[in-house]
Amino acid sequence: MRSLAASLIAWLVVTTTLLVASDEHAVQRYSASGLIVEVDSLHQTLVVSCQTIPGYMDAMVMPFSVRDAKVLSGLRAGMMVDFTLVADPDSAYAENIRVRNFESAEQDPFTAHQLENLQGLVAPGTSSTKALSVGDPVPDFKLVDQNRQAVTLRQFAGKVVVVNFIYTRCALPQFCFRLANNFANLQKHFANRMGRDLVLLTVSFDPVHDQPEVLAEAAKTWKADARTWHFLTGPLPDVKQLCGRFGVEAWTDEGLMIHSLHTVIIDRRGKLAANLEGNQFTAQQLGDLVENVMNHN
Repeated sequence: MRSLAASLIAWLVVTTTLLVASDEHAVQRYSASGLIVEVDSLHQTLVVSCQTIPGYMDAMVMPFSVRDAKVLSGLRAGMMVDFTLVADPDSAYAENIRVRNFESAEQDPFTAHQLENLQGLVAPGTSSTKALSVGDPVPDFKLVDQNRQAVTLRQFAGKVVVVNFIYTRCALPQFCFRLANNFANLQKHFANRMGRDLVLLTVSFDPVHDQPEVLAEAAKTWKADARTWHFLTGPLPDVKQLCGRFGVEAWTDEGLMIHSLHTVIIDRRGKLAANLEGNQFTAQQLGDLVENVMNHN
C-alpha cells in the first residue's frame, strides 16, 4: 500500500508539473506599442492602433482588455504607449502599459532643456493662454488661408477638424515636413469624406514670414485642396493665442525656430478630442484615430 501511495503521489507531482509547464508554454508575452485610439474604462478596454507585433499580428487597430481598470487612469486618445501583450489560445490582455514621452523640441536634447527653461522666461502675455484639456470646448478663432480667405473654426461646425502647426522654413524632414505629410495622407485616405466630414487646418507659428503667398506655395507642394485643407496665418498675437490653447511653443533661435510638435483633433461638437504631441506616430495611426472620432462623435 505504501508503494502504491508513493507511486500515486509521484504521478500526481509529475502530472501537475507537466500541466504547469504546458500552461506556461501556452501563455506568450509580446512587446507591443501603438497610438491610443480610445479608452473605455467601463469595459476595461484600450483600443490601440498597434504597430506590427512580430510573430503575433500585423499592424492594425485592436481592442485590448486590461485586468484592472485603474491602469487606464490618465490614459487618453492620442497618447503613444508601450505595453506587454499577454496571450494564450483563449484570450489576450495588456499589462505594464507605459506612456512614451516625447521631448518636444526641434533639435537635440540640449535644445529641449533650453525650451523648458524659456517657457518660464517668456514675457507676460506671450504664452499666458491656458492650454485646453481633452473634452474642453475649443473657442472660435479667425485666421487667413493661402487664398487670403478668412477662416473661422465656427464655419466647420458639425465636422471633425484636424489641426497641425508648422513653419515653412523648417529644414528638418522629421518635424514640420512629417506633420504636413501626415495631412497629405489623410487627404488621400479620406478623399470621399473631405469637406463633408473632415477638414484640415495647418497653422504657421511663423506668421511674419509665412504670409498667404508663401503658404500658397507650400499648399501646392502637398497638392492641398484649398476647399478642405487650409494653410493659415494671421496677426502674431492671434497666432500665439491659438498656439497657446494647444500647448504649442515656438521661439526664434539663430535663424531657426525651436518649437514643439502638436496635432490636434476637434470633434463635431467643437470639443478637443485629442492632442497628439510629437512625431512618433505614423500617418496610418493618425488616420485610425481620426476615423474613430468621425465615426463615434
